[in-house]
Amino acid sequence: MAVNRSDTVLELDRLSVAYDRVPVVRDLTLTVGHGEVVALLGANGAGKTTLIRLLLGLLRPSDGVVLLFGSPPSVAARRRVGYVPQTLGLYAGLTVAENWAFTAAAFGHSGLPLPEGISAWQHELAGRLPLGVQRQVAFAVALSHQPELLILDEPTSGVGPLRRARLWDDIRQAADQGAGVLVTTHNMEEAEQCDRLVVMAAGRVVARGTAEEIIGDRTVAQVRCGDPTRAFALLDAGHLLVQAHGTTLRVGATAAAVAGLLSRGGIDAAVEIVPANLEEAFVAMVAGQEVA
Repeated sequence: MAVNRSDTVLELDRLSVAYDRVPVVRDLTLTVGHGEVVALLGANGAGKTTLIRLLLGLLRPSDGVVLLFGSPPSVAARRRVGYVPQTLGLYAGLTVAENWAFTAAAFGHSGLPLPEGISAWQHELAGRLPLGVQRQVAFAVALSHQPELLILDEPTSGVGPLRRARLWDDIRQAADQGAGVLVTTHNMEEAEQCDRLVVMAAGRVVARGTAEEIIGDRTVAQVRCGDPTRAFALLDAGHLLVQAHGTTLRVGATAAAVAGLLSRGGIDAAVEIVPANLEEAFVAMVAGQEVA
């Protein structure tokens, strides 16, 4: 189906990037629409940072198309984008008010009043604030020019649960007001709050859709036994994908394979098949590098 570009703030079509002829991003297609929050998931080295640099106009694609608001990246398009990098992008030696004023002026909005949510720290040096407060300030600064596209790189990394929830309230509010949002995250609970997910591995998209669509009919083997620590060691040594949830183990394998391995190790366990969660589906896809 043809893309209605009037509904998109971001469009990538068969995008590829190579460094010294080594492919980093390969044949990637992606759209983000107005009012939509899209999560970009992937392990380190999956190509997420390269993709963000392309969107900001810092790199050019080796092949394919990048469109922001229907046109190739440009200074004019960049003025319509709000960006929060992992490093936050704040000037540590400037106060919160000075960071706000500088960014607002750079985007042609001098004189905007400081938002109430960060006014309590307006005279504090940004570099001396707690990380959670710095992230709150960085997000407010990124919104200072009312961007139509928000690009957020791990926006809640290192933030406590309460402040993380508040930041996600702000993200959703920006989307409700019409901004498209592209966010990278390693937090699967956060990913589940997004409208769509795009999973990358080795520079390729290996899955896309809602959390429910990505999980699909995937299952894992759930293990209960008297010695979960020893059971975990046995399953891990058998090269199975295993996670501990308290005293219960969840394994990306068939019940027969798990039960057999534990039995040979002298462990009596109850093993049943249960639906996978998003994190387990993500790990399985990245490990297998399926192609969407």
